[in-house]
Amino acid sequence: MRPVAHPPTPGWKTEALETLRLAGPLALANVLQMLTYAIDVMFIARLGPDELAASALAVALFGLVLWSLQSLTGAVAPIMAAEIGARGPALRPVRRAVRMALWLSVIVSIAGMGICLMIGPLMQLTGQEPHIAALASSYMNVLVWSAPLMIVAGVQRNFVAALGRPVFATVITALGIGVNALGNYAFIFGNLGAPEMGLPGAAVATFITSVAIAAMYAAAIRLDPRLHRYHIMGFFWRPDWKRLGEIVRIGTPIAITVLAEAGVFGAAAFLMGRLGGLELAAHTVALNLAAFAFQVPFGVGQAATIRVGYFYGARDADGMGRAGWTGIMMGTGFMALTAATMIAIPEALLALYIDPGDPANARLTVIATGFLAIAAAFQLSDGVQAVAAGALRGLKDTRVPMWIAIFSYWVPGFGLAAGLGLGTPLGGKGVWIGLATGLTFAAVLLLWRWHRREKLDLTLRSRQAAPR
Repeated sequence: MRPVAHPPTPGWKTEALETLRLAGPLALANVLQMLTYAIDVMFIARLGPDELAASALAVALFGLVLWSLQSLTGAVAPIMAAEIGARGPALRPVRRAVRMALWLSVIVSIAGMGICLMIGPLMQLTGQEPHIAALASSYMNVLVWSAPLMIVAGVQRNFVAALGRPVFATVITALGIGVNALGNYAFIFGNLGAPEMGLPGAAVATFITSVAIAAMYAAAIRLDPRLHRYHIMGFFWRPDWKRLGEIVRIGTPIAITVLAEAGVFGAAAFLMGRLGGLELAAHTVALNLAAFAFQVPFGVGQAATIRVGYFYGARDADGMGRAGWTGIMMGTGFMALTAATMIAIPEALLALYIDPGDPANARLTVIATGFLAIAAAFQLSDGVQAVAAGALRGLKDTRVPMWIAIFSYWVPGFGLAAGLGLGTPLGGKGVWIGLATGLTFAAVLLLWRWHRREKLDLTLRSRQAAPR
């Protein structure tokens, strides 16, 4: 077999443009996805506080399960990128990888649905009010049917992004917002000839939206010549156990990492709840702002996984380093801007959720502003850890980063949050200092591992792994 000729390593400017071209649409799609959830809250809030509380509890469980399972199947992204980088267009290897990721989506979604349907006993175990638990169960019983489609859509999104069509993710997510809003309007309140279903109607809207999004991805893949030539549904019944095992091996640590990070923030909410309702409300508002900001470095991290993966497949060590460092600088630079914004105009940001000028919100505003000041301090750490983790995934390095995440978030992170929050006068600020500490530990350790990637032999790719 003749050696494959690869293009020269791009310069820093070219790499920055390529990363931006990929990261921009993905980051925007992430932000739009959060807006989709915000629309659900807006409609459900009109039903009353009980329905809003019930939906929040259900979405907390559903979101945690969904995010972790999407992260598991999302391991197909670095695999595809490496195959394309090694011998583009790599039609057969990419098709097999996507096929097995879709198989895995169906398999794990069944398990995920089973976990979500245990919400009733979970509500009892955590001491929720019976009528709230009943509402949450009725909502979840419909919502779970969206899980398989959402996980499949995640694989479709990774496919179009790896093939250089990330803008499809942005457009499809934006269209999904419209479908979701229309579905909520129709099925919650009985408009447009639809039955009035109340809270379960919001779940129906989510299901319809998930169907629409998966269908739009399928249509885009079918109609775009570059994507269609992969025929990802071709020979769909044929197993490739080796490829399936590779996705599970790489993806399982990513899913556990997601559970570790999401779990510590969920535990922080329980700590805030012990400090008082006002602290919990301020925590929720401030954390939501930080979550919106995080969507950009998260998108940059997704782009870094693909860009590093291309060069990993091509065995181009300089390209891997340039792609990873470019993403890290972009993510950190953006978070520096968000940190400055949180310090400079905190009340303007809080005005997106509450009226800081209302005397009734005076105490809430003071507490939330204090939390934002700490959030500004850990913006840089959050950006670094998100992109560094993405870059390491491009090298298919997920196991050690998983242990870094578990240690960072739960030992110095949650340990300090609980100690300072419950054992000192710092209260809620102590909880946020703990969260900031955990993110900083993760950022430093992941950045250290990325810096030492060559000495740790992370950039080596065996020739046996190259596609035939």
